Amino acid sequence: MEIKVIVGDIAQIEADAIVVNLFEGVEQPGGATAAVDKALDGAISSLISRGEIKGKFGEVNIVHTFGKLPAGIVAIAGLGKRQDFSVDKIRGVAGEFCRALRKLNCHKIATIVHGAGIGGIELEASAEAIAEGALLGLYSFTKYKKPEYEDIEEMRIVVREKEKVPILELAIGKGKLVASATNAARDMINEPANYMTPSQMAEAAKEIASKYNLEFKVFDREDMEAMGMEALLGVAKGSNQPPKLITLSYKGDERSEKALGFLGKGITFDSGGISIKASEGMGAMKDDMAGAAAVMTALGAIAQLKPKINVTAIIPATENLPSGTALKPGDVLKAINGKTIEVISTDAEGRLILADALSYAQKLGLSPIIDLATLTGACRVALGTLYSGVFGNDQDLIDKILKAAEKTGERMWQMPMPEEYKEQNKSEIADVKNTGNRYGGAITAALFLAEFVANTPWVHIDIAGTASSTKESGYIIKGATGIGVRTLIELALSEAKNQEAI
Repeated sequence: MEIKVIVGDIAQIEADAIVVNLFEGVEQPGGATAAVDKALDGAISSLISRGEIKGKFGEVNIVHTFGKLPAGIVAIAGLGKRQDFSVDKIRGVAGEFCRALRKLNCHKIATIVHGAGIGGIELEASAEAIAEGALLGLYSFTKYKKPEYEDIEEMRIVVREKEKVPILELAIGKGKLVASATNAARDMINEPANYMTPSQMAEAAKEIASKYNLEFKVFDREDMEAMGMEALLGVAKGSNQPPKLITLSYKGDERSEKALGFLGKGITFDSGGISIKASEGMGAMKDDMAGAAAVMTALGAIAQLKPKINVTAIIPATENLPSGTALKPGDVLKAINGKTIEVISTDAEGRLILADALSYAQKLGLSPIIDLATLTGACRVALGTLYSGVFGNDQDLIDKILKAAEKTGERMWQMPMPEEYKEQNKSEIADVKNTGNRYGGAITAALFLAEFVANTPWVHIDIAGTASSTKESGYIIKGATGIGVRTLIELALSEAKNQEAI
């Protein structure tokens, strides 16, 4: 979809549909909505007084103009309660009105800048959020079927201030870039596991590297054997698909050898291995590489934004399947850092491959390290499907990630890491075992990962509950969400700014 800023009066724009708005509880529309209402002989005011238009967040009311305006349709987007309004609400509003108008076969639409002025939000922030929310909300995965609706081809963001156009176009450009990276991650996650194997994931990383001038490396089984990655290779033993360890590197600061580390869990299909999962819902386990997809596409976006910072992504990729050669409960593996691991459950495989990836990140000298993983069902039990769990050994880094997440609208919640729970990970025959008991499972999984980062500042983000959605809401759609992409991009940008300020 083409998105541009134009100067004009929304009521005079020729399009299939124009979009205005209303806060919840407002009885008399103002601003652009009032101008459109007047042109429609008070139709909007009448519908408000009758209670048909309430302005609730997520509502999109349609009024046909019957020739009274150049546009055929007016959509009134509900902004919700004014005190709850935010930039993230603008993203949600854009997603909702775009989907509503797509269903009405609108190809060309125009919208005002929602939240500017009375909403207390800067024009640039609103324009960026509209572009981002529109592209995220219109996403659909139609590679293997015919699309249900035709695409909206163009959206015009209409403003009064001509002098603002250049800066608004830059803001829109960033919104489009971030949304495109998130949608690219969604595409990878939504791919069936027979089309997104570890080898195909490596090819996808290679394409990103080629397109955005990133350094790319891929290590095969023989390389990992030489490096001593028994934990990753142990998980891979049950599959005929060869495992891959993928790295992507962005060099934005030639003066520095320091680099931020992004790690993503890349289990392209998780059956549970010998500790096999129930068959119901197993097909959804193609999304167990959501962390890997997020760090890969985030790096592509960072390369386009060109912040003065160095970032390296590490993606351990494999399938987790049962077979005659598969890893067994009771087996002992040695990670690259020399620590031995007793395998209690082969379905706790994500932490095994991350053990080697984290150790490798340390060897490369990456700091700080952030890993993103669909790690535990326990995190979903604890936080539901709206919040990702954040664990770490450095409060300053945790705060930075929570701040970046808040800015992007990706909900995250800090979880505790009490030393007392480490007792659950103690093994009788190895340095550590790969599961504790059923209580506090997300915490004990994070404590397991902490064994492989030593003193490096590190944060683990458990996205098991947030990597996919079963319903549409705002800019979230059914299927893969692309969670983490926008937070990682924002973190890299803010870290670059912090380093420049020093």
